[in-house]
Amino acid sequence: MTAKHPIIAITGSSGAGTTSVKNTFDQIFRREHVKAVYIEGDAFHRYDREAMKKKIAEEDAAGNKHFSHFSPEANILEKLQEVFEDYGRKGRGESRHYIHDAEEAKIYGSPPGTFSDWQPFADESDLMFYEGLHGCVKTDTVDLAAHADLKIGVVPVINLEWIQKIHRDKATRGYSTEAVMDVILRRMPDYVKYICPQFALTNINFQRVPIVDTSDPFIARWIPTADESMVVIRFANPRGIDFPYLLSMIPNSFMSRANSIVAPGNKLDLAMQLILTPLILQLTERKRRAS
Repeated sequence: MTAKHPIIAITGSSGAGTTSVKNTFDQIFRREHVKAVYIEGDAFHRYDREAMKKKIAEEDAAGNKHFSHFSPEANILEKLQEVFEDYGRKGRGESRHYIHDAEEAKIYGSPPGTFSDWQPFADESDLMFYEGLHGCVKTDTVDLAAHADLKIGVVPVINLEWIQKIHRDKATRGYSTEAVMDVILRRMPDYVKYICPQFALTNINFQRVPIVDTSDPFIARWIPTADESMVVIRFANPRGIDFPYLLSMIPNSFMSRANSIVAPGNKLDLAMQLILTPLILQLTERKRRAS
């Protein structure tokens, strides 16, 4: 953590909605003229798509049925921590891009399922923004949470998270429901061990809760809409948070605990704008004073 080179980490499971949160941050950055450098968790996978398939098969044959991208062994987390450390100290670092589909392949000039080349960050930036699975992960060898200045968790309730993942993977990756179920089961031990504990280390968690029946996520025909959801916003440290102001600005919101606001799902973007903009400006002001 450093005042001169702040780091924001958005962490959440696959299908949790971290990309939507990133879009809100993009809006704030543009409006407030904040220059951010971006890194994606996918860029720090250890294996490309074909190598990962081969590695999973090898692990299966050895009796490990739970090897997945959630596992530290499937990622180069030491490299990710080095990037966090380098940026925090010097405002420098490097990253690459995991190429998901044919459209991205046209941009980066490599086939889907591979990585682009490592590229250094731009020389001048106001902050670094990470979005992915392991932004606040802590293991025996790495502690990403210790290097981030603002840590945000995106945590739909588990059935909603599964519904979002099922629909996304079927629509964009051509998976069957059964194939997505297999992925969910494979990832579960590492989800419990490495993903969930991160949300106790975040500064703020945004948890979307559907108010329609999601009892069996594997037969849900559609993802519950924002109008069919509520959002629980939990602050690790409520000191300094102007709750009366937020309640007055977010229609139909209320406090469920001393550190938590509940808001209608269709007000998530508004709530994030109101909550996160001052925090981002605080980081950039600290940077200005430290420079």
